[in-house]
Amino acid sequence: MSSPFETTRQRFKLPEGVVYLDGNSLGPTPRSASARLRQLVEDEWGQLLIRAWNQAGWMEQPRHVGDRIGRLIGAAAGSVAVGDTLSIKIYQALDAALGLQPDRRVVLSDRGNFPGDLYMAEGLLRSRGSDYRLKLVEPEDVGGAIDSSVAALMLTQVDYRSGRLHDMQGLTQLAHRFDVPVIWDLAHSAGAMPIDLAGCDADFAAGCTYKYLNGGPGSPAFIYVAPRLQDAVQPALAGWLGHAQPFDFDLDYRPAPGVERMRVGTPPVLAMSVLDAALGVWDGVNMEDVRRESIELSEMFIREVESHCPMLTLASPRDPAQRGSQVSFHFEHSYAVIQALIHRHQVIGDFRAPDIMRFAFCPLYLSREAVLRGAQAIALVLRDSEWDDPKFAIRADVT
Repeated sequence: MSSPFETTRQRFKLPEGVVYLDGNSLGPTPRSASARLRQLVEDEWGQLLIRAWNQAGWMEQPRHVGDRIGRLIGAAAGSVAVGDTLSIKIYQALDAALGLQPDRRVVLSDRGNFPGDLYMAEGLLRSRGSDYRLKLVEPEDVGGAIDSSVAALMLTQVDYRSGRLHDMQGLTQLAHRFDVPVIWDLAHSAGAMPIDLAGCDADFAAGCTYKYLNGGPGSPAFIYVAPRLQDAVQPALAGWLGHAQPFDFDLDYRPAPGVERMRVGTPPVLAMSVLDAALGVWDGVNMEDVRRESIELSEMFIREVESHCPMLTLASPRDPAQRGSQVSFHFEHSYAVIQALIHRHQVIGDFRAPDIMRFAFCPLYLSREAVLRGAQAIALVLRDSEWDDPKFAIRADVT
């Protein structure tokens, strides 16, 4: 049986001979990206100049691209805006959630959350006063820690290290029993698996677009606000483009209607245009097919690696229903193993401290043959101690 992704694989430009298992860190280049960027620079910016804001639709990009992302995360049209960075969007979402429960002082999260999200939360809470606090529990204890003292629950759906998957629907429903708004970080799930923000009655979500959405390095983030909340939230970052009429240049801020009020700075037109082109690879793609194929690829990978590499310990949940689209292993010399894989076998994964090697399974561009080759390369690196070369132990700035 042919794969439903034979066509999508042709939409990506990957170096000859490379097995790319690092799409959970940076997605590869869609072939449409360079053509779109060239068109923008030469025809829009180059010919229209400032007129392109109106004539080429630059100012509408945050809404247009947001709706394209919304289709992949189960969000209604008009509920996703694109721009700025994920940290900024987390800050906005958390502050908006706190405004819904002004008499509560506890933000609940888990110790597996991405550190950057926790940094933003800590900074925001310090600015609000010493009576606010961030409460961290183990991931499996989140449900039991939700009560009427919690002002907001902030979670990353898929753990960036292990791939462990939170139950979005169950935890959101539980939080709502105590009137606790929930912020979901979708950085490691948007584009990797089916998400139904509307069906789960999620309050807020944010995510980056350079991982599974393949928007390119530093591509802009997105924020989701449930339609029922959009006109109630007051943005912490009252940006010029979140104003109801930015070109009236009022001295007093009036928030734009709907999710538009969550816009802050000028749209990064070059980056957003590339992202828009990248999202075209999803045309005709069913997220259920993505999830099914991703599980098949990851299960095959785990079987192959464990059968030949008993020295590795699976760091991801054994049950594929409990993990996202990545598989992680513990090994004392994981960083060196990853470097050996890259430099000697052209198999690209990545490392996360203290001892985790991570591999992502993106069927839009990854075949079963490539996954098998990746697993075989790991076996060779470990069998022949290829990792045990001093140059592979030298940490680069980005790991």
